[in-house]
Amino acid sequence: MLIFLDIETTGYEKEDKICSLGVLSFENESCVSSLYELVNEGKKIPPKASVLHNITNEMIQEKPVLRESEIYKYLQAHNKEENTLIVHNAGFVFPYLEDAGLKWHGKIIDTQKVLKHHIPECEFFSLEFIRYELKLYRKEEQYKQLCGIKDALLPHHALSDALVIKLLFDYLLEELSQGVMQELSFKNVLLEKFPFGKYAGRYIEEIAMNDRSYLLWMLSLESLDDDLAYSLEYYLQG
Repeated sequence: MLIFLDIETTGYEKEDKICSLGVLSFENESCVSSLYELVNEGKKIPPKASVLHNITNEMIQEKPVLRESEIYKYLQAHNKEENTLIVHNAGFVFPYLEDAGLKWHGKIIDTQKVLKHHIPECEFFSLEFIRYELKLYRKEEQYKQLCGIKDALLPHHALSDALVIKLLFDYLLEELSQGVMQELSFKNVLLEKFPFGKYAGRYIEEIAMNDRSYLLWMLSLESLDDDLAYSLEYYLQG
């Protein structure tokens, strides 16, 4: 079984919590499950997070904790070696799942990591950008009907994004096998350019020569992306 999962959180720090989850499961190209759920882990949602995913504290007030949610139970029931959990940015998703007590024992595919390896020249790797860049939206209506999704598809909505992950996976599958994607999901990507910050779009190698202290400062950040950290260390060793 292929299980496509997306989460939304109360923020992006270690102390933040999951506040919504969306799951789409497929067997032999048949959609067997379509799940969306709000959860309340006791962490307030600040306005800057609500702006992104449109989830408010009032909306989760009466919702269950994650461990008591239907999606958590579903994931645990299918937490088997033969099943594959597919997410976009595993480095972000899995720490939050594990913090809630869910350690995945099946296979894992990270579509963001695979995409970085397969199309390194892509300008951005967010689902919102990739949806348009690769024209994934063209097949959304087809899969909405297949999965029985009745609500409008919106960015930063966990079920909508789970569908985009499915479409991205299908796109990658045209040129890469599932086995190759699993391998690439755990292989560091050597980035050429800064994805953000004051040097966004500039070559990391150039900045390593002209502003070495900036790279060292970035490496001191706890929330630094694994691939960016790997790339900074690579160019600093030069």
